Amino acid sequence: MSDILTIADLKDLARRRVPKMFFDYADSGAWTESTYRANEEDFQKIKFRQRVLVDMSNRSLETTMIGQKVSMPVALAPTGLTGMQHADGEMLAAQAAEEFGVPFTLSTMSICSIEDVASVTKKPFWFQLYVLRDKDFVLNLIDRAKAAKCSALVLTLDLQVLGQRHKDVRNGLSAPPKMTLANIANIAVRPGWWMGMAGTKRRTFRNIVGHAKGVGDVASLSSWTTEQFDPQLSWKDVAWIKERWGGKLILKGILDKEDALMAAKTGADAIIVSNHGGRQLDGASSSIMVLEEIADAVGDRIEVHMDGGIRSGQDVLKALCLGAKGTYIGRPFLYGLGALGKEGVTKALEIIRKEMDITLALCGKRLVTDMGKDQLRR
Repeated sequence: MSDILTIADLKDLARRRVPKMFFDYADSGAWTESTYRANEEDFQKIKFRQRVLVDMSNRSLETTMIGQKVSMPVALAPTGLTGMQHADGEMLAAQAAEEFGVPFTLSTMSICSIEDVASVTKKPFWFQLYVLRDKDFVLNLIDRAKAAKCSALVLTLDLQVLGQRHKDVRNGLSAPPKMTLANIANIAVRPGWWMGMAGTKRRTFRNIVGHAKGVGDVASLSSWTTEQFDPQLSWKDVAWIKERWGGKLILKGILDKEDALMAAKTGADAIIVSNHGGRQLDGASSSIMVLEEIADAVGDRIEVHMDGGIRSGQDVLKALCLGAKGTYIGRPFLYGLGALGKEGVTKALEIIRKEMDITLALCGKRLVTDMGKDQLRR
């Protein structure tokens, strides 16, 4: 653990410990992956102003996201198949986030179910919802999240049509993995992974199997999922989802200021400026490049969060300077999970916290809530 200093170190270790199919799933984008790369690269173009001879004592990273106190403005993003990076992955990540004092967001397409995660946590977590063609199933998902006392619903808007990720197609991605010769050979040299998976019953999409009509086993799941993403999803759907949910609502997948202004009219509590980690529209702008424009457009009408490309605490602070009140990490915590399980998720959060704290001081600030545009070299 002493040799792990950066998120990149966790990524390298995860690459060695997670089967290629699932590592590639986490570490890939759509088509040419240009937007996936831009999400990271565009952060490097943003420069801080270094300030000296100011009081740097008593620093704090504490703030709030949608009114919820957080130890730093970072949440764990909803990521599909998290439980295939490490056995019981969503449960372990949720526990690590709870202990660290940051939100955990469970994906609809998780391996561990809503009920699984609720059984091992003491505080409310957030739930991410995909709107599917089977509206009875969607309503049931919302009700299950309410029953689990989830404190926010994150509605994903940018997956009406599934973007193609070439690596997933070539690897024949599935959960659990198909036992082809190539997969068997790849898994065999990762004993920690397969021993962990052998010791759990959670190996497929447990929010779906046994809950959706006609999906009682893994065989029926594949055909169901390929048909279910709803291309007719529109702004009018936000209203009935908000009414059914009745709690804090976050809209994820905003990348244009006109859409942001539409989102602000829905009564939702926050938006997430996001391009789905570069996994949907390849060639779209990076999240960080459109963040300021969107934050300026909506002002204080709706809280602005962002995800996409965050690989360090400095990236988090840059997003805050450009108008975000909170950020989300997906790949960094997945790398930590794949590398070291729950301990790796905690390590990823510790790395980001330390980088934020040091950078905050060197920018001449004591409170993370004081970071703004004047801390950037324009």
